[in-house]
Amino acid sequence: MYDFLSYRVSDYMTAEPKTVGHDTPLRELQRLFDGHDFNGVPVVDEQGQLLGLATKLDLLKAFTFTPDAMVPRYDAIMERPVHEVMTREPITVAPDLPLTRVLQRMVDMRTKGFPVVDDSSRVVGVIAREDLLGALRDATRGTG
Repeated sequence: MYDFLSYRVSDYMTAEPKTVGHDTPLRELQRLFDGHDFNGVPVVDEQGQLLGLATKLDLLKAFTFTPDAMVPRYDAIMERPVHEVMTREPITVAPDLPLTRVLQRMVDMRTKGFPVVDDSSRVVGVIAREDLLGALRDATRGTG
């Protein structure tokens, strides 16, 4: 178990994760969620720099009722761009951050994962709950 203390984000993150652009229609985001077991997808610009994070909860927010507006048809909502619902300025982690710190942050914030960005804010990976559980399992087996 002590091996876990030496693990870094880069050891267990999903490198080169799937991303979407800020103008990606919500329909495409839904297809990505349907086709993969993602909780969220980084939203990036043309250089791969992080603009935000689009989560399943963000997708649901597109369908919330407000006192000022009637809900449009499903198809109209699904054509809206992801930047209208994404989480702006999400919490990120660096590739060299110890997994112990990520574990604590994830538990404290009750979140499912974080985008991993380098010094230039370019997305280089994603670290999720499943990755941490795998690292903990590896640490108890002496692999990693």
